[in-house]
Amino acid sequence: MVGPMTELRADANIPFPRELVYRTYRDKLPDLVPFLPNIRAIEVKSRREEPGVVHLVNVWHGGGDIPAAARAFLSESMMSWTDIATWRDADFSVEWKTETHAFTEAVRCGGINRLVETGPDGVRFEIRGEISIDPKKIPVPRLISGRVAAAVEEFLLKKITPNLMAVSDGVRRFLEQERDKAGSRV
Repeated sequence: MVGPMTELRADANIPFPRELVYRTYRDKLPDLVPFLPNIRAIEVKSRREEPGVVHLVNVWHGGGDIPAAARAFLSESMMSWTDIATWRDADFSVEWKTETHAFTEAVRCGGINRLVETGPDGVRFEIRGEISIDPKKIPVPRLISGRVAAAVEEFLLKKITPNLMAVSDGVRRFLEQERDKAGSRV
């Protein structure tokens, strides 16, 4: 039995055209790593294109701002996850599912995000999703599994929403840098 679903919900405004923001999110994630303080790397594992749809599988490696000494005590699986995404050009949306590398069977997380035009040079990135944790699938004694599940869920919620917002901020900063580079070549 999966635990109760907790809603993930956040909006980020980005002052660039929707098409540009959409393609940056979809196609340039590895280029955003320098703008993401909690991410060490993003690996594109697969990309499959159909007319108007792109299917991506990316592996994210977190821990960018965790001191190296602390990383020694955390397993790589606790700081990495796989993002499975279907990008739909028709409505500027992405349906996503995150598979954690720790407690894989216990955690369910996914949703649909949209880019909504707010003007000719502005977009709102609407992040909508859910997370749930099945305490029975966390390898701890049954008497404390509910408390552990609640702690894991709280930890993930504190990490996921800020990281989603950090990616939006990273997209904005990346696009500002690209604009500034283009302007300096004129």
